[in-house]
Amino acid sequence: MNAGEAAADESVTPGPSHPFVVAHRGASADRPEHTIAAYDLALREGADGVECDVRLTRDGHLVCVHDRRVDRTSTGTGLVSEMTLAELRDLDYGSWHASKDAEGGQGDTGLLTLDALVSMVLDWNRPVKLFIETKHPVRYGALVENKVLALLHRYGIASPASADLSRAVVMSFSAAAVWRIRRAAPMLPTVLLGETSRYLGGSAATTVGATAVGPSITTLREHPELVDRAAAQGRALYCWTVDHYEDVNFCRDIGVAWVATNHPGRTKDWLQNGLTGAGGTGGTSA
Repeated sequence: MNAGEAAADESVTPGPSHPFVVAHRGASADRPEHTIAAYDLALREGADGVECDVRLTRDGHLVCVHDRRVDRTSTGTGLVSEMTLAELRDLDYGSWHASKDAEGGQGDTGLLTLDALVSMVLDWNRPVKLFIETKHPVRYGALVENKVLALLHRYGIASPASADLSRAVVMSFSAAAVWRIRRAAPMLPTVLLGETSRYLGGSAATTVGATAVGPSITTLREHPELVDRAAAQGRALYCWTVDHYEDVNFCRDIGVAWVATNHPGRTKDWLQNGLTGAGGTGGTSA
């Protein structure tokens, strides 16, 4: 285990305050995902970290959009990779969400760039980690990671003194993408995401130097030994998407370091105060 891995392991060793709560695409149950409104609510609800997915526009800008297409989450249609930043900014990203009719409105539901999200998180009144997932396969390949690192360098957070002090974490289901980050920024924490215990518990994470592994809650339920296996290899465990009380409790009991949830405020409350009314939606893709 290298120094970066050791620091990452030390920074997320399960203890009384664990697991830490990561807002999955912001407070995405209550506000439209990947919007300023969703992240503002998550931060106000006390999220320890926020998660976003990033894609490249046709003219080379990093935007926070999960799907290859904008059809599901906007008023437009088409592939993100074939649209310019200006074209994407012409769309609304909140009208589809149930909160559009809520009292007080949704807040800002325009397109969110990674640049704007990094600025928002770093300007918050307490330290919050930003978990950035790069999507693959995409037509721009390694350029996505190169652009992410360039942006993090511009904000001075691509080369932390230790993984413990890092404000950013880069994640991907692509082992090659994780390796590109580790090779270019060895102190930056990384998470290898995956769907199967065989993949996450095998040699892939070691090969690419990931400092954590990230199974879904379904996979972790079936293979809770992944937590101990990761710890034995000097890695933390990040679990997605943890929305039910029983799953939150399960993750705490087995020593998960970070849980990604669509309900950050409710999850924080459950961890601090116990069950006050379980319910909510099930998990979604990372």
